[in-house]
Amino acid sequence: QVQLLESGGGEVQTGGSVRLSCGASGSTFRNGAVAWFRQPPGKQREFVAGIAIIGGNTRDSDSAKGRFTISKNRAKNTIDLQMNNLRPEDTAVYYCAARLGAFITMPPFSGYDTWGQGTQVTVSS
Repeated sequence: QVQLLESGGGEVQTGGSVRLSCGASGSTFRNGAVAWFRQPPGKQREFVAGIAIIGGNTRDSDSAKGRFTISKNRAKNTIDLQMNNLRPEDTAVYYCAARLGAFITMPPFSGYDTWGQGTQVTVSS
């Protein structure tokens, strides 16, 4: 079974940037969709951004629009989330999730069946 491995979390000041990466252990992203979710302290997990592996269509949450960009890194076989102009309310554990083996043209908001362990992003004011 594919395992997702996140990297790139850490602590950053308000206005700073962080780049998260999601790789598939022992496999490659060939089809389906991959998304980033986050869970702020004391809150429910929420969709941040997603990308369809074939075609590259993306979908962003309102909080991500204009600040976060999800993309495929072909050289590293990862799905990256570039986060700019970070705010304290972006503090959360960020999870990579995938729904592989399906023909997906637009990444869904839910229905992902493979999840990573999460990586902490802390934005200090």
